[in-house]
Amino acid sequence: MRPPQPERGRLPLSVFGRSRMLTRSTYHRPLLARQGRRVALAILTAAVLPAVPAGAAGASTLVIEGAGDGHGVGMSQDGAYGFARHGWSYKQILAHYYTATTLGQAPPGAVIRVLVGSRVESVPLERYVRGVVSAEMPSGWPAAALQAQAVASRTYALTAHAGGSRFDVYSDTRSQVYLGSAAETPQTNAAVAATAGQVVLYRGAPVPTYFFADSGGMTEDIDNSFIGSPPERWLVGVVDPYDRGPSSSWRVSLSFASAASRLGDLVKGAFRGIEVLRRGFSPRIVSAEILGSGGNRVVDGPELASVLGLSSTWAYFSVRNGSTVTPEPDRSGYQAGKSSAPAPSAPAPVAVPGPSPRAAPPTGPQGGTESPGGQVVSPTTTGATGGAPAR
Repeated sequence: MRPPQPERGRLPLSVFGRSRMLTRSTYHRPLLARQGRRVALAILTAAVLPAVPAGAAGASTLVIEGAGDGHGVGMSQDGAYGFARHGWSYKQILAHYYTATTLGQAPPGAVIRVLVGSRVESVPLERYVRGVVSAEMPSGWPAAALQAQAVASRTYALTAHAGGSRFDVYSDTRSQVYLGSAAETPQTNAAVAATAGQVVLYRGAPVPTYFFADSGGMTEDIDNSFIGSPPERWLVGVVDPYDRGPSSSWRVSLSFASAASRLGDLVKGAFRGIEVLRRGFSPRIVSAEILGSGGNRVVDGPELASVLGLSSTWAYFSVRNGSTVTPEPDRSGYQAGKSSAPAPSAPAPVAVPGPSPRAAPPTGPQGGTESPGGQVVSPTTTGATGGAPAR
């Protein structure tokens, strides 16, 4: 899956009395679960980065430990699943991930222009959302998670403008997946009906509701993940205690030769390693330095994760020489190897929570299983922003 290209054009969203924001893809998982099936991590092993032969005496190996799947901005689908399992309503889930927002109603008769192949289809909003929800989230998940997905997908469709004046959204992962009536199930249709017309508002206006697959235990501020975007009050990092999906932790290994090949022109001379310069609210990388014999080059976290084929920018680097593993320099102040935010012992609240508190971030990934390759994209937004998919 290639990174989405910048959207072109900006037209007035007359039904809301404000201009549409430039938005990009919300989706970063290579495979979906459809019709209620959850994709196990084992299914994705074919996409795992190649293992390094154990033999190569004297050869250095870059070991990468990380957490999460996707850009980390907005709603984590695995986290929404966890909250729903712990009794949270869809309103509580949305309020947690989209800080300081409320719910409102979409304009009656809204139509979404969807690019399906080479053809643009005009689809009534509610029918469009029915064709999205089970393509983005397993239909067997709890009703509250499906309802949260319905509201997020509805809001994202109304605020996206991927095709300039020609269309609003792609029918694939460049926006959010739309499969039409083929994707509909009784459970997901019930979730759409239960939230009919509801959209996420910030200060009375709808905002793009970014979402993604798995947070690893924390979400991220938009300006730390979508490099170049302004800070947005409703898209700030929050602790995600019930996100325990198959991508909540991962580990990959690359020979220095393989890493240098992936990094390409980012390496000056011979590849020497990677030094992290800054991390965000979560341990996601904001900037890092590629160390080379001919000098160093600074890159942002999303570019680094993309060229290395990582599932997210939440990553820590070490170098293995024989049986010795040495952490790479990290100026961010975080330390790898500690667990992400634990699930709270208190029961879920009975009232819709207000803005999510900025709890102390965890200090490292959970570590563990090999991860499928993924890509992290850096959307650019203008003005207000905000929504993305699941396994």
